[in-house]
Amino acid sequence: MPRKNTRVFILVLIVFILAALVVLPINGGILLGKGVRLGLDLQGGVHIVYRADFTTVESGEEGNAIEGAMAILQNRINPLGVTEPLIQKQGNDRIVIELPGLDITDKEKESLSRVVMLEFGEMVTGNETARWENSAGSWKPAMAFIDGEEKTLTSRYFRENTFVRQADFGGLELIFDWDEEGSELSGIITERLIGQRLGIFEGDEALLGEDRRPIAPTVQATITDRGVITGLSPADATRLSNQLNAGRLPVPLEIIYDQTVSPTLGSDFVSRSVRAGFIGILIVMVFMVLYYRLSGLLASLALVFYGVLVVALFKLIPVTLTLAGLGGFVLSIGMAVDANVLIFERMKEELRAGRTLGAAIEAGFNRAWTAIRDGNVTTLIVCAILLWLGGSIVASAPVVAFAWSLAIGVGVSMLTAIVVTRTLLRLFVRTSLAQRTGLFSPHLGKKNV
Repeated sequence: MPRKNTRVFILVLIVFILAALVVLPINGGILLGKGVRLGLDLQGGVHIVYRADFTTVESGEEGNAIEGAMAILQNRINPLGVTEPLIQKQGNDRIVIELPGLDITDKEKESLSRVVMLEFGEMVTGNETARWENSAGSWKPAMAFIDGEEKTLTSRYFRENTFVRQADFGGLELIFDWDEEGSELSGIITERLIGQRLGIFEGDEALLGEDRRPIAPTVQATITDRGVITGLSPADATRLSNQLNAGRLPVPLEIIYDQTVSPTLGSDFVSRSVRAGFIGILIVMVFMVLYYRLSGLLASLALVFYGVLVVALFKLIPVTLTLAGLGGFVLSIGMAVDANVLIFERMKEELRAGRTLGAAIEAGFNRAWTAIRDGNVTTLIVCAILLWLGGSIVASAPVVAFAWSLAIGVGVSMLTAIVVTRTLLRLFVRTSLAQRTGLFSPHLGKKNV
């Protein structure tokens, strides 16, 4: 037993050192260099929930459509320079996006979810039905027959290599290349429209230039390979290029929830929460040492191990830490101490019964285990329910963060109570301190006769 306990102690020490290297410094550990991921309520940012419209999606393909939309949203968000954005599925038809530390306009929020299909149009002649109306005139989709099928000229035929460059005579140019089918379609249409205007539309609106007038250049020659869009502002040209390269959303997305959080309020609360957490842990440790003496001191050391390991797991998983998540973490600290209290009270009863310290330690842990296990398992069940509920409600971030932090804390608390505290106590069994049972428990009182 002593040799086995020594091996366990060495393993616990190694885990503690590795966890400490992950945790410190808090903004980027020595090991792996990971920081704590803070939620929007702690550092500010944007929380958006999109709902997908599956009207045009075949039955049974909804899941693939959502996954495809999430991948494209990720590609569109990356150019914004957001550190660790959160993009996750919620329910069957919703996508949650959290952009920490970022403040974007309503136009940018909507542009993330646009299908981004550019359509080319030609002027309406005679009694034809117009699809678009603007200051430049009435327009219909530019179409041509390929292999007996009439097709519309759109950006679906773009290769994903659009880019923006400086024009020779000032201004910016958005450069795009047609694929094989688009090249054939563009050649037929532009050859027919030489000397006429070709409009460019995004959804129901005309694509506007920097002067806010519709872009509708006059076709000068047949275009079969590369196209150029001029007149865009730098911001619009860059945005459009990024979105076209990111791909086309497989389903339309509608914003159903939108919240922008101020980081000032969050930073104030996080400093208070951290201070309250440290004070609470210190008070608990002082109580444990004063009441349970040497056992309480060892439990306090196990509590330090617990705190370091939990924060390391928060970094590694990673867990987005919100104010609610901090609450779950602090609550799990209380549950970690509660497990030690159960064990020490059982030890006290065994010592009263005349057992040696070693026997009291083993009996205390064995008999307290069922109560600790049942209490923690019921808490984990509640955490699972909260996670399930959090996946089906719009403002789910606080619920999910609380559930995750509490679940991780409860799991680690069982480990520290049953393994770490027990290992530390066993180290003293074969020392002279084992004969002074009063160091390991509060006043035992008289045995009941």
